[in-house]
Amino acid sequence: MKQLPGYADLTKRLRFSPEQGRIWRDSERCVLLSQSALTTLRSQLVVQLGLARARRLFWDMGFAEGARCAVEAKELRPDRGFLEAFAVGPRPCADRVWLDEIETLDSDSASGHFHGSFVVHDSIEAAVHLATDGVSADSVCWLQTGFASGFASSFAGQPIVMREIECQGMGDGACLLHAKPEAEWPELDDVEKSVPPQMLANSQADRHEFVPGVSAGYHAVRNMIERAAGTDASLLFLGETGVGKEVFAKMAHRASLRKDAPFVALNCAAIPEGLIEAELFGVAKGAYTGAVASRPGRFELAHGGTLFLDEISMLSPLAQSKVLRVIQEGEFARDGDTRTTRVDVRLLAASNIDLETAMEAGHFRADLFFRLATLPIQVPPLRHRREDIPGLMEHFRAKYARRHRREVAGFTARSINALLMHEYPGNVRELERMVERAVLLVNDREAIDLRHLFLGSDRMRIRAGLALTNDGRVSGAEVGKEQDQSISHLVGLLRQKGEGLKAVESRIVEAALEAARGNVAQAARDLGLTRRQLASRLEKIGR
Repeated sequence: MKQLPGYADLTKRLRFSPEQGRIWRDSERCVLLSQSALTTLRSQLVVQLGLARARRLFWDMGFAEGARCAVEAKELRPDRGFLEAFAVGPRPCADRVWLDEIETLDSDSASGHFHGSFVVHDSIEAAVHLATDGVSADSVCWLQTGFASGFASSFAGQPIVMREIECQGMGDGACLLHAKPEAEWPELDDVEKSVPPQMLANSQADRHEFVPGVSAGYHAVRNMIERAAGTDASLLFLGETGVGKEVFAKMAHRASLRKDAPFVALNCAAIPEGLIEAELFGVAKGAYTGAVASRPGRFELAHGGTLFLDEISMLSPLAQSKVLRVIQEGEFARDGDTRTTRVDVRLLAASNIDLETAMEAGHFRADLFFRLATLPIQVPPLRHRREDIPGLMEHFRAKYARRHRREVAGFTARSINALLMHEYPGNVRELERMVERAVLLVNDREAIDLRHLFLGSDRMRIRAGLALTNDGRVSGAEVGKEQDQSISHLVGLLRQKGEGLKAVESRIVEAALEAARGNVAQAARDLGLTRRQLASRLEKIGR
């Protein structure tokens, strides 16, 4: 049984305001929910939704909150050992508790290994169920297991499923949760899968396109898409460059009645102004010199399906008026042709600038804006939905390992921490490129580390005035100067004593092993190595 560390740093985050009747965790307002209120809520959801759907709802809600709590754990204890940082979940994570004791916890992010056993002695969900329905034949702590799975998945950088082997709601003395990677469980039901199954695409190609998410921001976008799934309403995706607007547009197409018809995309910013109309509406034979044959445009190619216009704010005023006519009348004429062509197209659009501001400045037609903005969807930047980062990391690692035919073991602990803490000015696209670059640089069957994510003097931006050094430590300008001075001092001592790099490496390895109390796996994580790499170094120095 592992002794959990203290949690004074957690309690400092809580603030009570009796005068206003409010509770705050950092800058977020919280709500206390009594056991009787939870009993009523759970009972009503089971009655109105059915047992399976109510369980799915509680599990998904717990998973999303657990994933967010893991991000907070990384930020709260960035320089602590694995157990102390992971214990933010077992301890009251400011306003949540999901377990009391860690029986066993064995994790190696480099190899993807994660096994653990956790005990909850006083589950409120079990108490609620026993009070209303008595002893159950199945485990009943849905929110608890969802939270635990989300926390462990986000913390480990891969899908981890926590399953109740024993449950107080089944008459056991305590709830016993076992954890291991999703792929290692012999079988999982739909509820236990970390990504809701209804959002997975049908084909293998679509699965490569699909981007998982568990954050509130992701679910808000997904819910808006699902609300319009059975309609032909125009959707306008708004958000910073790289947040995944086209990916969500494809999700909207797959969820629509037109999913078996073409999905055609056009980046309006990538086409010269003089050619954009030809790209949109096609060209008639003889329209200009060299037009020896008629050519269909994107509207015709998307007939019966969906047309996605990215960066629509870059369209010229004339092109905007022609697009508006197609939306209103369902017809257009090819460039150089007098005949009209009728099309049936659902139009989706995206912009990384504020179209209302562009409209007020006279750069974007007001009538086109109001036709497109039937359902505007704001896609949050990645720094506002950090809970999605672990799923995206694993998605991109698997995707590019397949594409480039590489065997990549996973991510080291410090690289997971670094990616969770990054500010991502380039959003999801930046994360994708970082992981692809790492897949190309890492050796086969090794884990991705910081040196694969950042090249040369690149530094990872965490907060204004802060950066992440190549050894994984958070530093500011003054700290960086101190580190430079320390390194210079170390080099001076080496010159005086005449010691070489091998001697220094041996001392570092021994110091890490001593700090980890002989735990080779822990020492390897501290040094950013795999267990096999550290064992090889220990063998060389005769340990």
